[in-house]
Amino acid sequence: MIAHILKKPSITFAGVQYNTNKVDRNTGELMLIANFGPLQALNNPRPQDLVNYLQVLAAQHRNKGLKNTQFHAVISANGRNYNKHELTKAAVMWLKEMKYGEQPYLIVFHKDTENHHLHVVSSRVDRQGKLIDRDYEHVRSVRSLDKVLGYTFALQYQFSTKAQFYLILENQGYLGRDYLNEKKLASKIAGYVPYKTRMAELKELFLKERHDPAFIQRMHDRYQVDIILHGADGKKPYGYTVIDHATKRVLKGSEILSLKYLLDENIEYIPPKQRDLITLSDLNKDDSLTYSYEYQSEPVHIQPIMIADDIDDQQVLGMKRKRQKKARTNTR
Repeated sequence: MIAHILKKPSITFAGVQYNTNKVDRNTGELMLIANFGPLQALNNPRPQDLVNYLQVLAAQHRNKGLKNTQFHAVISANGRNYNKHELTKAAVMWLKEMKYGEQPYLIVFHKDTENHHLHVVSSRVDRQGKLIDRDYEHVRSVRSLDKVLGYTFALQYQFSTKAQFYLILENQGYLGRDYLNEKKLASKIAGYVPYKTRMAELKELFLKERHDPAFIQRMHDRYQVDIILHGADGKKPYGYTVIDHATKRVLKGSEILSLKYLLDENIEYIPPKQRDLITLSDLNKDDSLTYSYEYQSEPVHIQPIMIADDIDDQQVLGMKRKRQKKARTNTR
């Protein structure tokens, strides 16, 4: 997943009509509008209503000659690696990291290219008439998306394979599954050093606690150790991985204790509680987000607008990027 901020100046918020045109042509879907005040109560706000709101907000800036009051960004997946709901969730969290979380914005999913992607349109001027921070915007954009997808979190850990890296993300409920900095990831893996002292400690702990029917959950709750069993549904596991949050390391189970000694066949183990994934309602509790699946087109209010800097369709969004392989969760 990548985030690209479109740079062509605009004071007319042409991105709104460009994206609602997509909706009217059935090549886009309005996923979300947020923080538009009274307009939130309307079932079907007109594109011009949204533009007017954004222009009134932008007009509060003391520099009346400001040439770029529109914030227009694209968040794109590689192929169909993320669905529209995952992209929307990532966009909401990314906007918060970029200091646009309390700004009025709309999110439109585009479905007319090989790469799933969506557009975000907002105002660079806040309600106090101040510009949102634009310093090092591109660098912050990349870092913010890495944080949202969980890559920043996972890279704090020590791991010996790429699959273990993605297992950390999956275990913690993050969306990330297409980390693009292969060089950094390879360097991290190459620097892995087995922590034999900790392995011995965990072996002793497992031998002590393994007869508890709630052994796996107990390890998580009391010792910050997650044990992930690998195997097909309904069949006995063939292996396991340990994520030791206390020392921020991922360990192969076989390095600690053989699976046949870890699991007592006479005990029916209680499966651990599943960690809930972050939902959009978790991200915003004040009802400022409005789903817009019922959005109805109003072509009478929309004139065709072409945006020259909208190069999302195949160009910025990665026809030239190498296709990333999705991590398999059963090959740790």
